[in-house]
Amino acid sequence: MTRILLMFLCQIFALPLFANQPTEWALYFQEPATPLMVRLREFHDYLLVISFFIAAFVFLMMFIIIYKFREKKHPVPATFSHNTPLEIVWTTIPVIILIFIAVPSFKITYMMDHIPKSEMTVKVIGHQWYWTYEYPENKIVYDSYMIKDADLKPQDLRLLSVDRPLVVPVDTVIEVLATSTDVIHSFAVPSFGIKRDCIPGKLNQTWMKVFKEGTYYGQCSELCGSGHGFMPISVKVVSKEDFKKWIEDNKNKKG
Repeated sequence: MTRILLMFLCQIFALPLFANQPTEWALYFQEPATPLMVRLREFHDYLLVISFFIAAFVFLMMFIIIYKFREKKHPVPATFSHNTPLEIVWTTIPVIILIFIAVPSFKITYMMDHIPKSEMTVKVIGHQWYWTYEYPENKIVYDSYMIKDADLKPQDLRLLSVDRPLVVPVDTVIEVLATSTDVIHSFAVPSFGIKRDCIPGKLNQTWMKVFKEGTYYGQCSELCGSGHGFMPISVKVVSKEDFKKWIEDNKNKKG
């Protein structure tokens, strides 16, 4: 009971209980690992503050109206139907608030859609129900399957660990090409702030630049059939030196 109460209080007061994977009782975002996710979380917190003050103002006005214009105090209802200055005010203020929301929103949207000059390319192919990762510049192609419960090791995460994760270097602008061979899938990694649909016959693009080494997890985020919940995404971010070694060890290998 104490643990549950502690976790609840930590989430309420937004203490740093963040990770690069799902955790018990988590209500907030996973820890950002890319510049894009940092901006997305900042924008979320910014909107949360605006929403809080709007909600507080609405509840305050409702309380004032209910109290001030209750039947006991006003047995005879008011007969006026409108107030032009008030209507101008309550139209102008929301427009200003929307402008303050729209400007940073447009900036983040541009940041998501505009791919910087990439240093490498990774192609992600969704299947029912596993992923194929391809490194076009290095001629590396392999499949990634979820590790089944019977094969899990102590360090593995159920429904998240895979036999061969996507391996990428840290501090590198990576262009991600996403497609599918059967139905629509979605390549999503919460810590990176990316979610790109994989559509048969179409090549979608996104990008990432991870600034911390480690293993990050995601899942297919588009309902794609009975195995939808069993095609996790695991991304292993390593140093540039280790990535070069990994490339040499895996070059020209398939499967």
